[in-house]
Amino acid sequence: MKKLAIAVLVLILVAGGVVFYVWNGLQPVQSAETPIEFTVESGMSTSSIADLLEEKGLIKNALILKGYLKVTNEGNRLMAGTYEAVPGTSIQELLSKMNNGDVKPEEMVHFTIPEGYTVLQMAETIARESGIDEKDFLKAVDQYKGSDVPIVDEIPKGAELRHRLEGYLFPATYDLPKKDLTAERIVETMLKETEKRLAEIPDWQSQLKARGMSLHELMTIASLVEREVVADQERALVAGVIYNRLEENMRLEIDATVQYLLDKPKERLLYSDLEVESPYNTYRQKGLPPGPISSPSLASIQAALNPEKSDYLFYVTKKDGTQEHLFAKTYKEHLKNIEISKKMAQQ
Repeated sequence: MKKLAIAVLVLILVAGGVVFYVWNGLQPVQSAETPIEFTVESGMSTSSIADLLEEKGLIKNALILKGYLKVTNEGNRLMAGTYEAVPGTSIQELLSKMNNGDVKPEEMVHFTIPEGYTVLQMAETIARESGIDEKDFLKAVDQYKGSDVPIVDEIPKGAELRHRLEGYLFPATYDLPKKDLTAERIVETMLKETEKRLAEIPDWQSQLKARGMSLHELMTIASLVEREVVADQERALVAGVIYNRLEENMRLEIDATVQYLLDKPKERLLYSDLEVESPYNTYRQKGLPPGPISSPSLASIQAALNPEKSDYLFYVTKKDGTQEHLFAKTYKEHLKNIEISKKMAQQ
């Protein structure tokens, strides 16, 4: 009897030791504040996942977890993905993350391109927010070779463009995955956004055909409107003035086209600026510039597609803080409006 009692006691102690060993192995590791990332690959076995968690220092004992998963059958729904957890997270919480596919939120690059920005301004903004070099972005703009965006085929080959995709990258707020992000991917995303926004205009292609215009001409006029107009209600009217001057074979004489040629925009252009030799200088060249001078908003594109009819050939900015314009049919009226505008500035 004494030997039997000793044997039973030994068995109890061994069993207790095993139970404690298992229990302890299922307890969280020592807590820490720094999150640890781990990736469950597609098709990965529960055994390999347990080994991974031990290797990453998130569990104490992979062998015990393997046994636990086999007994509880909790390893059948573990989802592939990249996860993040801090040491000290319980095994149940770790399993819950993987069962629910609660993957680590993807790091994103966020940037906003205001309406009327040039690709040079875009390059500066994108470089600041994403770390992508400005030169790489401009190279992607000028040498884009993607085939998924049909509007790029509308850009005339051989045109004297400052930047090939100027005007075709839509001004908006973008959130893009940081992983593997490239200048080419950003450019393609912005091009596709332009296509998407154009599709919001009912029957725009038929309207364009009825006008006898190319998309490139439309985007060029829209970019002029964007840089010339602040008050929304004037977009279509200014677009109409541009069309009127083109029909009259007049030079457009739009300051924004000269500003586009400058390294840094000036608050006020000098007469010497207006003499610069360039196909973009609408003070010297008749017709439209070779291409857009900025990225137009959807409102400006719609205004260029549906200009307001009028007999106006001239406009001048009101110097009363409204940023609206005074319109005129004749040069004589235009000169009067210039004087009116000057008086507004003095009031």
